[in-house]
Amino acid sequence: MSYAYLFKYIIIGDTGVGKSCLLLQFTDKRFQQVHDLTIGVEFGARMVTLDGKQIKLQIWDTAGQESFRSITRSYYRGAAGALLVYDITRRETFNHLTSWLDDARTHSNSNMTIMLIGNKSDMEHRRAVTAEEGEAFAQEHGLIFLETSAKTAANVEDAFISTAKRIYEKIQQGVFDVTNESFGIKVGMAAAGPNLYAPAPKQSSGCC
Repeated sequence: MSYAYLFKYIIIGDTGVGKSCLLLQFTDKRFQQVHDLTIGVEFGARMVTLDGKQIKLQIWDTAGQESFRSITRSYYRGAAGALLVYDITRRETFNHLTSWLDDARTHSNSNMTIMLIGNKSDMEHRRAVTAEEGEAFAQEHGLIFLETSAKTAANVEDAFISTAKRIYEKIQQGVFDVTNESFGIKVGMAAAGPNLYAPAPKQSSGCC
């Protein structure tokens, strides 16, 4: 299917916060209770519609272990959006956000849109980080904020699509040079005008 734009995302955060589950819920609309640790990076994609245009989201899910941080850093380059995820039931994952954010801002383009996600909102009985704390961190660092549940799908759509909307707004405002794919944005055929990429008509050769 053709698309107007392709946006590249990266999902970052500590091991076990639910990064892979968020990706699976968004792309396949299912939850997997037991998930192997991500080794390096995993990949997913889905089409969404913004402003009547088809947008392809290409999403890279990264490993949270410290041993893979160097691999993760290479994926910041060329990402238009990042989902920075912590687990609301594990305060240490919230405490590590500053380190992840420093990494993201050091290795990415300065206009990358970052969505802060407090995942596992279905586990309210085990909450260790308040929504107000998440909101305050997001405001302090200029991030968008949502709490989600990869298990129940609560706010998962909003997390990915709100990030896409912010990127799309920046395109409309001329913040990005969309001809430069290092910003994590690729112009698709649907945005290039009709027939611009249409193949040339085949020449009849008189043979089969």
